Amino acid sequence: MKVPKPRKMTSGNYYIQLRLGGKSVGITAPSEKECIRQAQYVKSEYLAGRRSEPQEDPTPKLPTLGEAVDKYIDDRASVLSPATVRGYRTIRRARFPTLMDRSLSDISPDQWQQAVNLEAKTCSGKTLKNAWGLLVSVVTGAAGSPPPRVKLPQVITNERLFLEPEQIRPFISAVHGTPVEIPALLALHSLRRSEIMALKWENIDLEKRTIRVSGAAVFNEDNVLKQKKENKNKSSARTVPILMDELHAALSSARKNSGLVMTCNPNTIWAQINRICKKNGLPQVGVHGLRHSFVSLAYHLGVPEKVTMELGGWSDYQTMRKIYTHIARSDVTKYTGELKNFFSPSAKKENAPEASPPEPSRGP
Repeated sequence: MKVPKPRKMTSGNYYIQLRLGGKSVGITAPSEKECIRQAQYVKSEYLAGRRSEPQEDPTPKLPTLGEAVDKYIDDRASVLSPATVRGYRTIRRARFPTLMDRSLSDISPDQWQQAVNLEAKTCSGKTLKNAWGLLVSVVTGAAGSPPPRVKLPQVITNERLFLEPEQIRPFISAVHGTPVEIPALLALHSLRRSEIMALKWENIDLEKRTIRVSGAAVFNEDNVLKQKKENKNKSSARTVPILMDELHAALSSARKNSGLVMTCNPNTIWAQINRICKKNGLPQVGVHGLRHSFVSLAYHLGVPEKVTMELGGWSDYQTMRKIYTHIARSDVTKYTGELKNFFSPSAKKENAPEASPPEPSRGP
């Protein structure tokens, strides 16, 4: 007996939706063969008159949280970034296991908070905040209203390591001639890892010393690097000047007519950069820490924020200031010294106003 082809869900189960007498009947089973068998049985029973027309449940139960998350992801998979889908799948697989198999109709406000409390013991505040944000969107769409407000742990922002201005030249010397020289120097020119992995030779103009940043490459849910035409935001598509002679020379030596500039795994680049940093007594900054180093250097040199934003592809001042702008320790030391000198005893004497000469005495 012919029935629709089962659809495999993210949970691993198979699903068929039958239409019997104008009503929908859902069949779910752990295997494709079993799903077809059950659907054929239900349909044959209905056609033989041994199964009454399905009645609408006046108070149907909502789907399980896991089913709702699966549907939310599946409905948006074609428009979301592969990296975003990958992150959502990870949340579905690893977070809130005590709730995923429960109907949204059966989860009480206290149980939401209990589940959050359990997650807080196994992941960072930021990870939990992101996971809860997904659930709020999922539950709102599936149930028509958001889950109850819960208390989330405080998110502690960890400062990302970066190179101080005086460490940048030694780093450039250390990566010279290594397989990661080009991606390392591209990151020091403000490029993100995803932009480096999407960079094509045709976007590099060695004569004009410019790099056209366009597109991105990110890991999808199958851990495969996927090329995207879109950048992170509109400001990310930009032209970056080649500032270092070392980068210009490295690109000139490796020059090809077309294709990707980098074809290795980005995790390999990260590991090799950190290995070089460790060997040379430098902070293990990885790829993104070099992008932070670019911003720190621009701040140190007094480059206007608007210029730094344009070169780095940031869409607003707040993002750059809050996340990326680091004040170099040498600058802190310099200005702390100036403040200390101002308040020193010798400085007080130097800054004291000169005493006015006595007025000449006047006769009677």
